[in-house]
Amino acid sequence: MCSAAEGLREELSSTAVLQAGAPGISRAAGQGWAERSVPDSRSGPEMPTGKEPISRPRRPLPGRGAGSAGGGGAGAAGRAAVPVLLLLVLLLFPSFISSWFWCGSWPPRAVPGERGRAGRAVAGRGRGGRGARGCCTGGVPAAGLFLCQCRFKFVLSYKFFTAIMRLVILEDYDQASEWAAKYICNRIIQFKPSQGRYFTLGLPTGSTPLGCYRKLIEYHKNGDLSFKYVKTFNMDEYVGLPRNHPESYHSYMWNNFFKHIDIDPNNAHILDGNAPDLQAECDAFEKKIEEAGGIDLFVGGIGPDGHIAFNEPGSSLSSRTRLKTLAMDTILANAKYFDGDLSKVPTMALTVGVGTVMDAREVMILITGAHKAFALYKAIEEGVNHMWTVSAFQQHPRTIFVCDEDATLELRVKTVKYFKGLMHVHNKLVDPLYSMKEN
Repeated sequence: MCSAAEGLREELSSTAVLQAGAPGISRAAGQGWAERSVPDSRSGPEMPTGKEPISRPRRPLPGRGAGSAGGGGAGAAGRAAVPVLLLLVLLLFPSFISSWFWCGSWPPRAVPGERGRAGRAVAGRGRGGRGARGCCTGGVPAAGLFLCQCRFKFVLSYKFFTAIMRLVILEDYDQASEWAAKYICNRIIQFKPSQGRYFTLGLPTGSTPLGCYRKLIEYHKNGDLSFKYVKTFNMDEYVGLPRNHPESYHSYMWNNFFKHIDIDPNNAHILDGNAPDLQAECDAFEKKIEEAGGIDLFVGGIGPDGHIAFNEPGSSLSSRTRLKTLAMDTILANAKYFDGDLSKVPTMALTVGVGTVMDAREVMILITGAHKAFALYKAIEEGVNHMWTVSAFQQHPRTIFVCDEDATLELRVKTVKYFKGLMHVHNKLVDPLYSMKEN
């Protein structure tokens, strides 16, 4: 009995050694003996075959023992850094590609003077598609990146990062008109237009831009500004109103602006509201804009209901030049030009679309008067809404709203204070006022 008990204790002891020291070795039917050779990378060479007791303790792997917690932590940190590095690569790589490809720094280069579709960047043509002319004058730091300031619609994140919306608040209508005229003047002169390289300007009608037109005429008569190499595209025209009617927009533009400057009449484009095929007229107008290389600066005004051109509330924000039925608010507002007689006011018009204006490389909206204060509030402080089509320009890469004090009455005090605090920056855009005499 004693010898049997001692044998059992010896067997159990051997089994305990096997389970504690060499768990990777196969055992047969609960016995503590190795039946076959099993390589163990943790304990050195192969274990011997045969029925020999296993008593070798397990050796800890490097970096896994009690004193190697730091090594394991470093490995985990390295694995955690991989997605961060991948994210940085994904963010930075499009930036480099866009800078090389869209700024004219990477071949193939476009033929000088060649242009792409209005407002859409084309390889080697820079902002707005001008051949052999880089679009970047620098970049803006956004989210730690240095991004190209090109406008290309299909890279939405870059469009968001590089968007600049300015609100310029002046004391009264006259100051707002003068600021706008100075900005237009400087933009034309800085562009350095010449034969075969025209500056393309979008123009509005109505009472708001009249002060601006008067200042531009003044600059022209002083010899500071020439429109010889400027092409213009007007926003809209009434349907069915004769061209020589005093309230047609052909008459408006000729009497208030074109006949006082040196623009070539062939370079002044206005929609024909008496065309036999109105849709064909709209399509041809879009094509002319495209052939001109798009609009460099589109100047616009709005109505009290926030419509831009004749894009009445509810218009598509991607609309193109088309025939539009006028809203009753617009008809009532325009009745003052027709002796207050609503029956004389046209009820339809041809107008550029919101998308047409959005394609311009730069947009400047003139908003003056307390009756347009709520429209300015909708354009600045609320979201994009097709019922207030002017709000679409929150998403344009380069928008300037120029307004007077009366137009800010619906804005929050902190909004007005913020933008007024930026006037020293905004005034650098018009001061000094450039002159063609210096060129």
